[in-house]
Amino acid sequence: MDLMRPLAVVAALLAVCAAAAKGFDILQILGKHDEFSQFCKLLNETHLAGDINRDRTITVLAVANGDMGHLTSGHYSLGTIRHILELHVVADYYDEKKLKQLSHGATAASTLFQRSGFAPGMAGYVNITQHRGGKVTFIVDDAADSVKPVTFVKQIESHRYDYSVLQVSSVLSSPEAEAPVAPPVPVNLTNLLSKKYCKSFAGLLAADAKAFDTINGTKDTALTLFCPVDAAVAAFMPKFKNLTAKAKTAILLYHAVPDYYSMQFLKSNKGKVTTLATTSVAKKDYTYEAQTEADTVTLDTTVTTSTIQATVRDDDPLAIYAVSKFLQPKELFKSKTKDLAPAPAPEGPKKKTKKKPSSTSAAAAPADDEPADGPAADDSADDAADKAGAAPSLLARWVTAAATVAAALALAA
Repeated sequence: MDLMRPLAVVAALLAVCAAAAKGFDILQILGKHDEFSQFCKLLNETHLAGDINRDRTITVLAVANGDMGHLTSGHYSLGTIRHILELHVVADYYDEKKLKQLSHGATAASTLFQRSGFAPGMAGYVNITQHRGGKVTFIVDDAADSVKPVTFVKQIESHRYDYSVLQVSSVLSSPEAEAPVAPPVPVNLTNLLSKKYCKSFAGLLAADAKAFDTINGTKDTALTLFCPVDAAVAAFMPKFKNLTAKAKTAILLYHAVPDYYSMQFLKSNKGKVTTLATTSVAKKDYTYEAQTEADTVTLDTTVTTSTIQATVRDDDPLAIYAVSKFLQPKELFKSKTKDLAPAPAPEGPKKKTKKKPSSTSAAAAPADDEPADGPAADDSADDAADKAGAAPSLLARWVTAAATVAAALALAA
């Protein structure tokens, strides 16, 4: 039996899984190349980078600094710049090889501008044409007759059938994409929360200037807020009142994520969510797991599991969802996973020894971010618990990997 072929199959599968787990970050890819710093900067400022990273089967047509032209002249608003950049994000996979093997030498590809809903007719489509000698050009369907097509320059990076980043010679032109965009209507966060499901949570935010200013200052950039419904706040208030001022701020920030997550994205993805508390509290994790079960989005902090009950707002760059329970971080409360840990085995009889008097007080004062009604263990205890859980987790991974390899070998035999 030839073992090389099945082992190669397994290796290929593991490579694909590793690439998928690593994820796609357009800013990180372009950040390796100084010549695309302006294009990279605009992707970040328009929040288009986040949309690109959340998509799959996508091609980005990047433009070098010297070819950005009017896009960096200050002539356009940020909303208009976003529409123009959306033309540079093709909703299909094209690498250099595929571009030069186009069926019939030409095709029309949809872009994120077409998806945005602002592109009438075919205005969000880019026509790709292969010419003699291997030259490939791009031009928007509604471009004026005087506009010259942009040219494919080189391939920057690609992951086959997943994403591709290409360089083109200049910025794509489109009358519809270049049209003025009205500035967004200012959002009053307190009023919005008070009108829909979250009046009590809005009151807690308003009473904490640091938490409110941090969350309110993020809402126009990219923010997802999980606000507990009024009944959930009422049930949690006895614990909330016992928290220190620092811990109250942290737990409010724990409900805010510095990124825009649409409901569609939440339902189709799962993983760890980084919160505003993560970036505000030093040496603390303050994350939780988001996943979907039976079309219901759940947030698991290891202390509580909460579900999304209703959508208050879902309009890029701001998403607000009403959740069933107050999110309690493991940094402030005892984790339910620790509570479920098996009791230690009974020890044999020990020799009696005389106890020496301790120089420290019998009851230490609680830490600044610990609740008065029963805080979580200190950092060292948390670290010990994490290390204790690491071994079985690693063993489970090895068992799973071994089973996968065995199955692959059996199929290839």
